Amino acid sequence: MSERSFSARLDGVPCRLDEFVAKIADCTRSRARNLILDKRVFVNDAPVAKAGYALKVGDLVRADVPEPRELDLTPSEVCVPIVYQDEDIAVVDKPQGMVVHPAPGSPSDTLVNSLLSQLDSLSGINGVVCPGIVHRLDKDTSGLLVIAKNDAAHVSLQQQIASKTARRTYVALVDGVVAKDEGRIENHLDRSSRDRKLYAVSRNGSGRLAVTDFQVLRRYPNYTLMRFDLQTGRTHQIRVHAKHTGHPVVGDAAYGGSDKFGLHGQLLHACKLTLTHPRTGEEMTFRAPLPDYFARVLHELDSKYGLPEIDIQKL
Repeated sequence: MSERSFSARLDGVPCRLDEFVAKIADCTRSRARNLILDKRVFVNDAPVAKAGYALKVGDLVRADVPEPRELDLTPSEVCVPIVYQDEDIAVVDKPQGMVVHPAPGSPSDTLVNSLLSQLDSLSGINGVVCPGIVHRLDKDTSGLLVIAKNDAAHVSLQQQIASKTARRTYVALVDGVVAKDEGRIENHLDRSSRDRKLYAVSRNGSGRLAVTDFQVLRRYPNYTLMRFDLQTGRTHQIRVHAKHTGHPVVGDAAYGGSDKFGLHGQLLHACKLTLTHPRTGEEMTFRAPLPDYFARVLHELDSKYGLPEIDIQKL
């Protein structure tokens, strides 16, 4: 695989290494962090493996970026439910177990493969691997995603997510009884020192700011049904914050969640999405019902303790 090399000297105010690499290599912050962790970034000819490294004025930064591997994407026969679609956007209800975009371990039957067979167009901003993808959900998290069908819509939706005018609400069942009725979790997340595929709350302030608002919907003797509203969109954010508070999401084996219900992933569902339409300026709200396996667990608990059903659609 060939590489491209980008070099620049910091002439302005001091900044973080990942911010500067993203600028000179014209890539996302997450892509820049991965380059740094892969030891492809050098400061004054010395490799630096910390994304939050503080650059000083005059530092020379070089990033060796491998050429992206072109994937021959094949439309999939697996269909994802489409909640809404027009000429600019589509809103889909991603099922649990579906990967968003192709990767070495998941080359087909991803959300992107499905979209290629179901939609007439997709934005090209994220290239051949992730056409139309504006934001993501973990493989075993279900629920709503907005898809950009052209580049103008993509830019608008990305700006809405960055400025927090696009609002995302999740519902989850977590272990234990959460004491506070509502609140905010605010800290920094970074890759786990034990497993680089996972994330953890940073002890030294490194990583990226993550903010999650929560509200208790119902308490059971051993579980709590929660509403989570994202104020930032970090990888695994809700799952990490739930673990950090001592109440991991049920079924989330990676982050310590229990499973007494025979699940195949965490009980975490993106149930509501509010955004401004890129072309019309209309505020639009979409809702997705709980998947059957999640509804089954709640029905089992409600029946056991004689509680009425909660209408998730009213969140």
